[in-house]
Amino acid sequence: MIDFLQMVVNGITVGSSYALMGLAMVIIYKTSEIPNFAQGEMALVTTYFTYMLLHSFGISLTVAFISALLFSFFLGCLLEFTILRRAKDPSILGMIVITIGLEMILMGFVSWKFGAEQKAMPFPITAYDSVVIGDIYISTLELLTCGVVLVLMIGLFIFFKYSKLGVAMKATQQNSTAARLMGIRANRVLMITWGISSVVGGIAGLLIAPVVMQPYMMWDPLLKGFAAAVMGGMTSLPGAVFGAYLLGIVENLFGGYVSIEFKSVVAFAVIVLVLCIKPSGLFARHYVKKV
Repeated sequence: MIDFLQMVVNGITVGSSYALMGLAMVIIYKTSEIPNFAQGEMALVTTYFTYMLLHSFGISLTVAFISALLFSFFLGCLLEFTILRRAKDPSILGMIVITIGLEMILMGFVSWKFGAEQKAMPFPITAYDSVVIGDIYISTLELLTCGVVLVLMIGLFIFFKYSKLGVAMKATQQNSTAARLMGIRANRVLMITWGISSVVGGIAGLLIAPVVMQPYMMWDPLLKGFAAAVMGGMTSLPGAVFGAYLLGIVENLFGGYVSIEFKSVVAFAVIVLVLCIKPSGLFARHYVKKV
């Protein structure tokens, strides 16, 4: 019983990093209906930017992290303004291909600039610090990640529901032409959306870096975060978080009781099963557009 509870707790804590990436992808999808596959590498650039500030310039940890989040917001806005917006009447498939191309470019830049070897990110909490609750061990870093996920989910939910900018983002997603006619600057809203999403992804990168820091570090969190968001509903912030936790739990239980080599496979099999039953995801509503 203790082993079962430990695996469930480990699944929830591992799912927290997936949840952050899922939240970042949902933010963009809620505005543009386009999944951003460059999300992981945007977080990667932010993480290495922080590393550069700490090691090359000797900036304090607090100032470096704040500067990194500001840089992350600027990076997201810059990519949307200079690349995505310049695409001439692209289809959704074309936009997806553009984000995949951005992913490859950003990863190549990081590999060229910093090398492919493992780096060590200074952090006040190491991956080996843990707390004990009864017979259950929880990593302090993973506990911090869980707290950050819940705070961001609640904050973003309130933002989208009650703020003018959040409502403008939802209006832009539902009908960008009508939103423009109502006075909403859809292009500016989309640019800010990319900036906010980049910040959320950057936070994920900074929390993952103390465990592993190399140019491929965000691939797995990105894929699992996207899968979790699809399973929970690409327009639902709570759905993305719940899907990430469910994904982490399924992975750990299957890895502990059946086969650790195939734990990722069974997690995606669960996602396929969920989507066959409920195509819009567990928490999102299914809309049918009629023309």
